[in-house]
Amino acid sequence: MRDGEPLIRWDWIGDHIGELADYTGVHLRLGLLPVLFGLIISVPLGILCHRWRWIYPPTLTAANVLYSIPSLALFMIFVRYTGLTERTVMIPLTLYTLSVLIPNVVDGLASVPEPVRQAATAMGFSTVRRVVQVELPIAVPVVVAGVRVAAVSSISLVAVGQLIGQGGLGYYITRGLQLDFPTPIITATVLIMLLALVTDALLVLAQRLLTPWARGKGATA
Repeated sequence: MRDGEPLIRWDWIGDHIGELADYTGVHLRLGLLPVLFGLIISVPLGILCHRWRWIYPPTLTAANVLYSIPSLALFMIFVRYTGLTERTVMIPLTLYTLSVLIPNVVDGLASVPEPVRQAATAMGFSTVRRVVQVELPIAVPVVVAGVRVAAVSSISLVAVGQLIGQGGLGYYITRGLQLDFPTPIITATVLIMLLALVTDALLVLAQRLLTPWARGKGATA
């Protein structure tokens, strides 16, 4: 950065609007698909862990061990098998979500009052139907809380993937560092923060839509 040069060059941002939009879309895809995949894995695993409690400790330990591995190390492990592709970023990020989502699914199911389960059973609900139509809907607020944490974390970690050429907006961070040019660094950082904030807000809205009874309870209180 030259002396006297402004910290942010708005003309550069204006000239790269289209490119920034493209990289933002890529960043969003790389950040949110792992959360979706993690949820698909975590819901059945969480149900199993809640039903057979002895499964829970080793499952949670395995998820936490995976989460403790530095992201760059996992990228380097998977790059041997999946190459310099988006899958090399998304697989580790999916694994990272498990340490957050599995406990939240288990806790959400544990929050279902026992009288509610007994009532569903008395009405002739099978175990699967009771879980799908009664327990999971009640567990939604706790599960969504975990999804919010996983989504924000995943969106921020995507930028690290630029070290293997798959980092979405992380491209501008590394490029700005290489050129000693702060504008792309600041722009990419702000966009990543906005993606995280907007995603979190949309998840809160989704939770409200999926749990209309909770809104009614809050209004009554």
